[in-house]
Amino acid sequence: MSQPPLSSHRIDQPTDRRTFLKACGAAAGSMVLVPLSGCRQAPPPEPVSRPAHLVQFGHTDLYVSRHCQGTAFRSHLSREGGDAEAHKLIRHCIDIGINFFDSAEAYGHGGSETALGHGVAGRRSEVVISTKAAQSGADGKPLVFTREILTQKCEASLKRLKTDYIDIYSLHGADKLTPSEEQFSPPHDTPTLKHMEEIADIMDSLVQSGKIRYWGVSNHLPRQVDELIEIGMRDDRSGKSRLAGLQDYYNIVSGARRDFMSEQLFPLIRKGNLGLMAFSPLGEGRLVPGRMVKEGSPLVGVIEELDRVAKELGVSRPQVCVAWVLSHPEVTSALSGGEKPEHVEDNFKGTQLTLPEEALKRLKAASDTYNELTAKAKS
Repeated sequence: MSQPPLSSHRIDQPTDRRTFLKACGAAAGSMVLVPLSGCRQAPPPEPVSRPAHLVQFGHTDLYVSRHCQGTAFRSHLSREGGDAEAHKLIRHCIDIGINFFDSAEAYGHGGSETALGHGVAGRRSEVVISTKAAQSGADGKPLVFTREILTQKCEASLKRLKTDYIDIYSLHGADKLTPSEEQFSPPHDTPTLKHMEEIADIMDSLVQSGKIRYWGVSNHLPRQVDELIEIGMRDDRSGKSRLAGLQDYYNIVSGARRDFMSEQLFPLIRKGNLGLMAFSPLGEGRLVPGRMVKEGSPLVGVIEELDRVAKELGVSRPQVCVAWVLSHPEVTSALSGGEKPEHVEDNFKGTQLTLPEEALKRLKAASDTYNELTAKAKS
């Protein structure tokens, strides 16, 4: 299986094998022909030329747009893979500067990956693809991530995506040996270090095979994330790939999840220098303009503040929602799933918006009130 072209992500590297060999040959020749006493310093490397809006994903050499386009397709577009409008939307994203796409085998039984493969056909070198392995089998029953299962899942995703490699391959959730918030998982105090080591070894084997470049996890407890970070830092694992990133739910109305992220996962993201895809910046659609909100809902106060800030800055509510998520330095990209070009463009503009400090304070206060009201309603 071929390795991914370095030019896809490291623009400062040679763009093809011939150029690479030519450069190596020139370097070797200079070493032979120039006497040591008359050695001249090599010319400084050419400056890296990549679009200014791209940022580094954690400790990897991937440079991504701060908007990650999701392909879960829940309303306007089909998850079946053959939707020409979905393919067209993906190409439109690339045209306007979005190079980061997320999918999963669980979205439409792989249809989302098929659609993404069609959409990036002929432009694979321009994009960074993230996809995820489901923690269940085709029958919907929870499973244990083994080398055989993850290899089969990865190869199936590669086939649907019509690509030789996946840039970021993540576990969509915890398997049945890994504690989580799901009922089918074991108690939270179940020892997991040995299983985390097994998972790290399996993911490293996928990296070494060339099937994936980096790996991550989604919806895991902080304890497992910390174990994976510590495993990657051990001296006895030198040369092995380590956890590269997370994908988790985070937005201004994520309730208790907001504090969970800031208090427990953000410190781990900093510790491991991880990338973070924060999904649902519009609160699973609850903050989309035009959506009906029940009178007396805790959402009312947040929406009113979002709209006040948007009006003051001359922008839209979605742009403020995206900018709020990205105002947290631990977040690499806001992952949203707009299904129309105008919605994608609006979300993308949010990545270019910097919220004033005073606006951030007001939005935090509105978010705090929302959390208090939702907590009272549950008690």
